[in-house]
Amino acid sequence: MAKFEDCLQQLEKIVEQLERGDLPLEQSLKLFEDGMRLSNSCRQELENAEGKVEILIKQSGKLQAEPFMETEEKTAK
Repeated sequence: MAKFEDCLQQLEKIVEQLERGDLPLEQSLKLFEDGMRLSNSCRQELENAEGKVEILIKQSGKLQAEPFMETEEKTAK
């Protein structure tokens, strides 16, 4: 989950820079775009983690860990 933590930390730095309001418009737009990419990456990782948690919860009390992708493939068959 280090990637998620890294993305979140970078996103927080971008927000701090944008909140100061002392950057030129062009640099602000670039930071905003970078922030949106980081935000999307964090959201995807959270959705994947949520899916894994839901799979564990749906095991009727049995905490059997299964890779998220394999479980999706089994469900699709």
